[in-house]
Amino acid sequence: MMLLYIVLLIASFVALIKGADIFVDGSTGIAKIFHVSGLVIGLTVVALGTSAPELAVSTAAAIRGSNEIALSNVIGSNLFNALMVLGIGACIRSLPVEDSVIKRDFPVSIVASVFVLIVTGIGVLPFKFTSMGMLENTGTLVRPAALLLLAGFVVYLAFLVIEAGKNPEQEEGSEKISILKSIIMIIFGIALIVAGGQGVVFSAQNIARSLGLSETLIGLTVVAVGTSLPELVTSLVAAGKGETSLAVGNAVGSNIFNIMFILGVSCSIHPVSANVASIYDLLILIGISLITWIFCSTGRRLTRLEGAFMVLCYIGTMAFAIIR
Repeated sequence: MMLLYIVLLIASFVALIKGADIFVDGSTGIAKIFHVSGLVIGLTVVALGTSAPELAVSTAAAIRGSNEIALSNVIGSNLFNALMVLGIGACIRSLPVEDSVIKRDFPVSIVASVFVLIVTGIGVLPFKFTSMGMLENTGTLVRPAALLLLAGFVVYLAFLVIEAGKNPEQEEGSEKISILKSIIMIIFGIALIVAGGQGVVFSAQNIARSLGLSETLIGLTVVAVGTSLPELVTSLVAAGKGETSLAVGNAVGSNIFNIMFILGVSCSIHPVSANVASIYDLLILIGISLITWIFCSTGRRLTRLEGAFMVLCYIGTMAFAIIR
């Protein structure tokens, strides 16, 4: 039975990745027709497409009542994006970072993460600690807070669209996909993503139970890494081709989509209880985001050395999650 769940998990990840790939191609084809810049495409269309697996997994988990996977998947994916997607991309090619990403997008991502921490942290007051000094009680991300996240996301997205309209980018000699073909690709990609998301949640739950592991650990590691593979592949290909603005925009934009839109949708469906491990993971995510922001701000680029350090940080973070 364990082998069957593992095969289902792998097949579901393949469906997620292929679905996201098709979705991104179709969505990018439409975006290019309207002459949108690479950075804006990365922050919106590509970020949405590559974040679709997280949306499928977290929404499916919320419907099934698997709150731990819904939250830990978002946190784990954001850690992976901030450290591995940007880190490995920087190791391949030093990534220049535009001022708008530093002044607008990074702060939005960090503020949203702090908001989630505050809302879930309210439930742990007054603090109760175990004999080992660890938090004992937990909080809940309720629907009103989820709706605030969604409202903030709509405002952010509207601002990006308005900015894109003010600064259209002409692309000469670029092959464009027809609108009809793009729409068909988007619909087919979404179908694969939804099916894959359901399969990932179902198989991950059963594997976790069979191995005696918590759903939080599975969501933070296996599920988070699997659903973040589209971001990694997209950013690596973009960095290799010199499309560095799209690579950075994809990673940062995906984090904003995850924390504001995906978590907002999931918690609107079913309020998510944040266990103690998720509270600590949120603190780690905020700290990592601040470090990445500082790296990007110094010299307006991520160097290969900084990228290597970020990859090592991710390895250390996952080691801590496994042994804690």
